Amino acid sequence: MDLEATRAEVEALLEGKAVDDEDLNGYLMYPKVFLDYMGRHRMYGPVRTLPTRTFFYGMEPGEEIAAEIDPGKTLEIRLQAIGETDETGEVKVFFELNGQPRVIRVPNRLVKAQTAARPKADPANEGHVGAPMPGVVASVAVAVGQKVNVGDMLLTIEAMKMETGLHADRAGTVKALHVTPGQAVDAKDLLVEVE
Repeated sequence: MDLEATRAEVEALLEGKAVDDEDLNGYLMYPKVFLDYMGRHRMYGPVRTLPTRTFFYGMEPGEEIAAEIDPGKTLEIRLQAIGETDETGEVKVFFELNGQPRVIRVPNRLVKAQTAARPKADPANEGHVGAPMPGVVASVAVAVGQKVNVGDMLLTIEAMKMETGLHADRAGTVKALHVTPGQAVDAKDLLVEVE
């Protein structure tokens, strides 16, 4: 494997962010997990500085952690309280950052989505096109009944400020479309059926 070429590919995926050896190793062993993690890094900041338990499970009211964001620069974070979930599924979080009170709104991951779960792509069915990652459908380039060839654009998904095009990997006819532009999708959701 050409490590430097792979490093350049990963840096392109991360919009030019430098990839050190530790990140490159993470990508080589677990590419999807690494890209999901870097998406959280882009969305929420330097999450790698959080203690592992906090990263995975969050904090409890009254709990305090220290996060070293740079050598010699440590943030003391104390969770004071968590408010009620509003109608949009967000919750107010009250905390102290180095002794200064702060309030932010975050999505409550414990509240189930109000939308029905989408069917998942069957990996054994070559005609199923599934979402490679969570995101939002940016555009749909085909219609039901349309003939497609190998390499034809089917749709694009936007995730982590990057747009990914999904192309037909076989010739056929679009049997069904399960999404429209603007809809949020999860990884492996069934998007298009080609027969």
